[in-house]
Amino acid sequence: MHSLNVVYYLCALVLLRATYILWQTLRSPHLDIPGPLTARFTRFWYWRRLRNGRFERDNIKLHGKYGHIVRIAPNWYSIDDPSAIKTIYGIGSKWRKSDWYYGWTPLDPARVTLFTDRNIQNHANQRRNIATLYSTSSLVNYEPFVDRCADIFEKRLREHARAQRALDMGHWFQCYAFDVIACITYGERIGFLNSGKDVNGIMSSLWAAMRYSSSIGIFSEWHATIWPLTSRLPGTGGSARADIMKFIQSRVDERKIERKKRDMETRRAGSRKPVEPGLPEDFLEKLLNEQEVNPQKITPMDVFAMGMANIFAGSDTTAISLSSILYHLIKTPSTLDKLRQELEAKQAAGECASSRVTFKESLGMPYLQAVMKEALRMHPAAGLPLWRVVPGGGATVSGRFFPEDSVLGVNPWVAHKNKNVFGSDAHIFKPERWIEAGPEQLKIMESYYMPFGLGARICLGRHISELEMSKLIPRIIREFNFELTSQNPMESENCWFVKPTNFMLRVRERVQAL
Repeated sequence: MHSLNVVYYLCALVLLRATYILWQTLRSPHLDIPGPLTARFTRFWYWRRLRNGRFERDNIKLHGKYGHIVRIAPNWYSIDDPSAIKTIYGIGSKWRKSDWYYGWTPLDPARVTLFTDRNIQNHANQRRNIATLYSTSSLVNYEPFVDRCADIFEKRLREHARAQRALDMGHWFQCYAFDVIACITYGERIGFLNSGKDVNGIMSSLWAAMRYSSSIGIFSEWHATIWPLTSRLPGTGGSARADIMKFIQSRVDERKIERKKRDMETRRAGSRKPVEPGLPEDFLEKLLNEQEVNPQKITPMDVFAMGMANIFAGSDTTAISLSSILYHLIKTPSTLDKLRQELEAKQAAGECASSRVTFKESLGMPYLQAVMKEALRMHPAAGLPLWRVVPGGGATVSGRFFPEDSVLGVNPWVAHKNKNVFGSDAHIFKPERWIEAGPEQLKIMESYYMPFGLGARICLGRHISELEMSKLIPRIIREFNFELTSQNPMESENCWFVKPTNFMLRVRERVQAL
């Protein structure tokens, strides 16, 4: 009898909850905004579609069916409207990141990174403290790190070419990008490029952490309960994130011990011996030097957050972008030929003579830059809406008034396929659109181009990613020919980053090794 009462009680709770949700839905001022039926009542629709790993495609189809405003979940709306960009993401916007980003945050407040910080003022202060490390003027100092890893990457490609082995290029691009960002951050490679193995399971841990965070973010109120449990269970997203945090903290601790061993009388900011001859000072050393000079400006949290941000965002994004560039070049041979002609013209003019094309030389190749830009338009790394919260007083977006605490976002994949912005051929890879567009059209396209985000929250590391891509692409297309092992379109999995899963190809040498 007692168990029967419990069942009655639980059924009553479910009925009350369902009644409350129905009442909230019916009284919503946006009852007429279209979207999947179940998305009106629960966030489970969005969660389930995200877990399927194809939400970027789902999101495009939803806007094709319902228009420029689509309901994704109760009070969550996906927007496809260039006029909304400045309101939601513009410099000075009071729209904070939504609670979805809480799912990416460790419960320790001292571990909040630039990506996860939802406090607008805290984010601005932290970003200002470390922005110079990511500036374009700092890039030339990091070129030796990129060259070092590119040399090894080229060697691995030659080994595969001579052995006539197919390779997973998406994986090898991540090996390259991971070792580069590790060099730039800590002064030494992790070692992914040695044999292509996932060293200490770091890559798989990173992806598991992303699966966890992107999913739990939809039900962020459960994160504080679930995180302590999953962080103790091997193989879960929570434990994966904990492992990565331990890895980063160990690198910081090791460097601090190393610094203490140096002669305190002769050491001065910026004068440490490079990890290897010819390599410059890395991020961590610069940051610790700055912390010694101004501990109020650079805190231990800033040091950890920088390492966390670099590792989490600095490998997958660049690898995905490199995969998109090479994939689209292979699929459009005329574009590849045109890019090689530009490179050959530069060589004939006395530039780009070395296999190590400099960043400055790459910036002087307009077609290369257009190819890169178009590839990131076709396949941006981020594949979910960049969720923001309507501030106090509400806001009008796309002709509709949304009350405060409504959650709105624009998905880069949706924005980049907008035919009103990029033309009726927006679904086609066409680098020429960035060269042939007039000033006004170019301005319109630029305003809706968001592979690295927009506004005050735009990715700090985007210039490093551009550096890695600009130097590597000319090098490999000059040295190698590539052939896809399958004519099927490149598939991917989306759990925030849209990562290729079947980018298999064969590589052949075009010229003798230098």
